[in-house]
Amino acid sequence: MKLAIVLAPYDSGHYRSGCGLGPEALLSAGLVDALQSRGHDLIVHDIDRVGDVPGREIATGFAVCSAVAAQVRAACEDERFPIVLSGNCLTAAGAVAGEDADSIAWFDQHGDINTPETSSFGFLDGMALSSILGLCWRPMTAAIPGFRAIEPERCLLVDARDLDPDEKLLLDRLPVVRAPCEEAVGQAGKLIAAGASRLHLHLDLDVHDPETLLVNRYATPGGPYPAQLRRTVCDLAQSFPVSGMTISAYDPSVDVARKVPSAVSTLLVDFLAALRKS
Repeated sequence: MKLAIVLAPYDSGHYRSGCGLGPEALLSAGLVDALQSRGHDLIVHDIDRVGDVPGREIATGFAVCSAVAAQVRAACEDERFPIVLSGNCLTAAGAVAGEDADSIAWFDQHGDINTPETSSFGFLDGMALSSILGLCWRPMTAAIPGFRAIEPERCLLVDARDLDPDEKLLLDRLPVVRAPCEEAVGQAGKLIAAGASRLHLHLDLDVHDPETLLVNRYATPGGPYPAQLRRTVCDLAQSFPVSGMTISAYDPSVDVARKVPSAVSTLLVDFLAALRKS
């Protein structure tokens, strides 16, 4: 397959800090070699520094989205499957825009569906999915080239087990499809019934059970093992038109045993093999 890996190495507006170190850590552990050895034609692009005032979470976060949207669109025009490695989940908004995705599968231990009115901490990444669904930050998402909000009934939220009270209330009112990892593929048919045709696959790596794979400092008990997540995304690849992928939220400083890069590499190798067969 022709692939494009887009690096967005930011964490809350900070370049190459915290989870912003994750994309390069995944690459330096041999990800490119692992994919090329399977015959994939691969290019890598780092969006580098963006935004007029670095370190400002909101302004820089959405500038990252715009830069990613441009690179993903260029990849799609070159008939390359885009894989975005990012520090923050919000970056998925840029990938969605670049791919013209009309649906999303959001794998995350968190809901990321707060709004500025409900967020207890004001954490922008905790509003990532709600931004993509058009529930907040609409002037900012409108500035992302090609962005169109995804209808909530075309959203599959997988294994979100750490939800704020207001997120629970909102999800009770929205037609977002929710499922544990092992039931995600069966529930994805509801997105197709809602008219979905191009699925963006977003993997926040902290969806994993932290007892088996610790990826950042926000760990919550529960979640799938790496093999379970890998099996689910492979099944999705064979049953649904996946237009692109984001992988986010890996902080190498907490991964003392350096288990995460190998798990991600294996997941991508198997996922792309499944996608190629679809």
